[in-house]
Amino acid sequence: MKQVIYLITGLLLMAGLQQCSSSQTPSPEKEQQHKAQQTMDTSKKPANPAYSRTDNNKVELNDEEWRKILPADVFHIARQKGTERPWSSKYEDFSEIGTYYCAVCGNALFRSDTKFESGCGWPSFYEPITKGSIIYEPDHSHGMSRTEVMCGRCKSHLGHVFEDGPPPTGLRYCINGVVLDFEKAKAAEKKYGEGKKP
Repeated sequence: MKQVIYLITGLLLMAGLQQCSSSQTPSPEKEQQHKAQQTMDTSKKPANPAYSRTDNNKVELNDEEWRKILPADVFHIARQKGTERPWSSKYEDFSEIGTYYCAVCGNALFRSDTKFESGCGWPSFYEPITKGSIIYEPDHSHGMSRTEVMCGRCKSHLGHVFEDGPPPTGLRYCINGVVLDFEKAKAAEKKYGEGKKP
């Protein structure tokens, strides 16, 4: 009799665990929706009225206004000229096809086909998307002579540019990943979706 009770208890336990694991494993459709939401473009950020991927007007807010609408890590890098730890950016080893935007204001900065592995620990690009998308300023902080790069729309600190990049420009835009947003290319999404159809 004990063996029958143990057997029934074991079967019930296994059935319960199987139900638990299947309810936690998302269906392929749900998983694809989740991935799409992670890379989906939101051309506006509700907490940041200055953010737009379509408005090209200059954004001029003081630091207190920026502090109210930006996450603390973005504010520190973008407005206080901070630097994120090397190899900590989600975009360091990122290879999706699309466009990188300023996380502060939504200004288009770089195309993914200009991104390259520089080994420096930060996302690196050899050319901005347009000449006006980036502005430059001499930076003599920390006892070094460098060229700071800032967003051409909101003047947020992005990183620095160096003259040790690959052809065709010979430049390396070394950018803090926390001040970047990314939108996956629509054509790449469409091609990927068509390739998955039976």
